[in-house]
Amino acid sequence: MIKKQATALLLLFGFFAFAQKPIFTTAKVKAATVYFNAAEISQTASTTLPAGTSEIVIKNVASYLNENSVQIGAPANVTVLSVQFTNNYISEYETDSKSPLIKRVNDSIVLVQKELQKVNNTISSETKTMQLLDRNQQVSGTNSGLNVTELMKMVDYYKNKQIEIANNINILTDKQKKLNETLQKLNNKLEIDSSKEEKTSSGKLIVQVMNSAAGIVPLEISYLTQSASWVPFYDLRTESVNAPINMVYKAQVAQNTGVDWKKVKLTLSSGYPNQNNQAPILSSWFLRNNANYGYNQRATANQIQSSALGMMKEKKNSDALAAPVMEESTISDFTTVSENQLNIAFDIDIPYDILSNGKVHSVSLKEIKLPATYKYYAVPKVENEAFLLAEIADYSKYNLLQGEANIIFEGMYVGKTFIEPNQTSDTLNLSMGRDKKVSIKREKVADKSGTKFLSSRKEQTFTYDITIRNNKKELVELLLKDQYPLTTNKEIEVELLQSDSAKVNAETGILTWQLQLKPNETKKIRISYRVKYPKDQVLNL
Repeated sequence: MIKKQATALLLLFGFFAFAQKPIFTTAKVKAATVYFNAAEISQTASTTLPAGTSEIVIKNVASYLNENSVQIGAPANVTVLSVQFTNNYISEYETDSKSPLIKRVNDSIVLVQKELQKVNNTISSETKTMQLLDRNQQVSGTNSGLNVTELMKMVDYYKNKQIEIANNINILTDKQKKLNETLQKLNNKLEIDSSKEEKTSSGKLIVQVMNSAAGIVPLEISYLTQSASWVPFYDLRTESVNAPINMVYKAQVAQNTGVDWKKVKLTLSSGYPNQNNQAPILSSWFLRNNANYGYNQRATANQIQSSALGMMKEKKNSDALAAPVMEESTISDFTTVSENQLNIAFDIDIPYDILSNGKVHSVSLKEIKLPATYKYYAVPKVENEAFLLAEIADYSKYNLLQGEANIIFEGMYVGKTFIEPNQTSDTLNLSMGRDKKVSIKREKVADKSGTKFLSSRKEQTFTYDITIRNNKKELVELLLKDQYPLTTNKEIEVELLQSDSAKVNAETGILTWQLQLKPNETKKIRISYRVKYPKDQVLNL
């Protein structure tokens, strides 16, 4: 009998324990590991628990998270029975009270609004009284039945009353204006105070726990959310074609978790979060062709530079063989880079503020000094401008990731390029933009071009002069390309007449010149070709 009563008491105690008021606590963000498409957030919280079972409502977690990824760390005397995520927790016990400062401001706003309403009511009443007097003061001498004395008394009454009401309205209007100014100041103060407060989200974790001893319990919370991301970004800065490239490795971080990250420790990872709880097992590793892996993005200038890659390798100078030097900098000192076969992680010791507004926040990771070999490249048939290309040897040691880059050359912003480290070449080629100090002009030579008709055939001759001038103060090495047409039709004949010492690729029709131009030097190159074909045909020449 005693055992049954004890069991009943225990069950009753458990029922009342779970039926008691939930215990609320607010989580603070401590650290965040941001992946390309997600983030793992670490938060801390603390609460006072009684002995026995309790329900804890942890406020201020991400508005949307992977519930299966939630982990709660607690002391050994606390057992976590269950964890549930919700965005719509409603309880009569919840006390989301605001700070005392905001409460005082809100109370003042209510009092001012009430006083302002009284003033508005009084002004309305006085205005209506004035209108009533205006309507009733219409008297018409002989028809009014009033003698002169009575009429004068009435005029004096209306005059004095109107003055009194007008003065009252003026006083009330001044009071109304001051109250409106006070109300505006209070509203502004409320906005400022609210902006200073850390943003909290609607996300909550409902945690059922069993505690063996009453006291303060610290909690460690971690989970995955899809509401954050980052992309690599670079600043490339160089002062001349004889100087190395100063690269600032950056990250553009954005998050919309519903929780502002204030003074958090950031880790940026190039990998993707893996929540598979199955222990990994190694199997045979077979190599496969993976040429299509990665992004297919390229900037226009990079498309141009890719065709120049082969020729640039033929003429490297000794600078390209110099050992790369990592620049010591304040940013680099606070970033630790770790790499494995699958991803790269940047651990940043400087605490960052990343607000939950979806806007991009720039985070500096490190600075690198890149030794570079510079070449100019031009295809005047397509564009009458020269492109500066920088060749980076042994680039794999810099842990570069695919991303856009700003180009600052000789102190001026010249545009953007795209860094693609996942390429097959052993050197990385960066397009540093257009250089207008290298002038290029391609003109058709009229007296050396023309059309002839020979019986049933048509013969067209095309001649072009390419003029290049170096307006810079230093020597310029230029890789110049042009082309002549090819044909697989036996009825069409193509003959290259003049190429001015170009390297001719007969399979592609590409003409290539390796030029050196001294300061203020001008060079002229002529190309000419002849096309013969049946005169009843129309060619795209």
